[in-house]
Amino acid sequence: MAELSWKGLGLSIGAGIVRKAMISCLPQDCFLCGQPSAENLLCAQCRDSLPQLSKPRCAICALPTPVGETCGECLKRQPHFDFTVGSLVYGFPVDHLIQALKYTHRLAVANYLAMLMLEADVAAGDLLMPVPLSATRLRERGFNQAVEIARPLARRLGLPLLVDGCLRITDTAPQASLPWKERRKNIRNAFECQIDLSGKRVIVVDDVMTTGATLDEFARMLKQHGAIVVTNWVAARTLRN
Repeated sequence: MAELSWKGLGLSIGAGIVRKAMISCLPQDCFLCGQPSAENLLCAQCRDSLPQLSKPRCAICALPTPVGETCGECLKRQPHFDFTVGSLVYGFPVDHLIQALKYTHRLAVANYLAMLMLEADVAAGDLLMPVPLSATRLRERGFNQAVEIARPLARRLGLPLLVDGCLRITDTAPQASLPWKERRKNIRNAFECQIDLSGKRVIVVDDVMTTGATLDEFARMLKQHGAIVVTNWVAARTLRN
């Protein structure tokens, strides 16, 4: 047994030496500024410059409030989701990271965002479910960015990741192209659920929360199928001016 342990230790040390040698020979440049960043996507300076979602904030929608109370909008119109957890503010340079993931297939960004999400507030629940894309959008893009962000989160938390349980059945106009007031109407009845979620606390994963219209409609559908708590876990949150 001692011999096996020493062999395992030797393999571990050897792998560490090889990894360090590869990093020193093939250093990575920071995605944002181009400076050396070792094996990291961003250098320390660019990472520290990422705008953090401040506290205190509304527990339901994650918008800042003076003492962490529920914001006026959530009091006026209670969303179907119960909580929102986020780590970054959607603005420069976070927008460049997310756009690179979605439109230039920089999948390493998904893992990096997941790491930042885990270092901030961790959502609680029984399973993770990424917001689905329509079949047309999925064919165009080739992947769902919410799925790619959710994978490392599910692995770290040891929770099931349900990718095929819900569908986006209508190919709606992109929410970002519409005025805020029209987004809720645009996304109405866009989702379909094919599984029983009775008694489940569902963690919904997405890249960005803007008005919350998409997440609200998705939560409405999940609760129709039995979910008792729906928590949004997003990489970035857009702040209202």
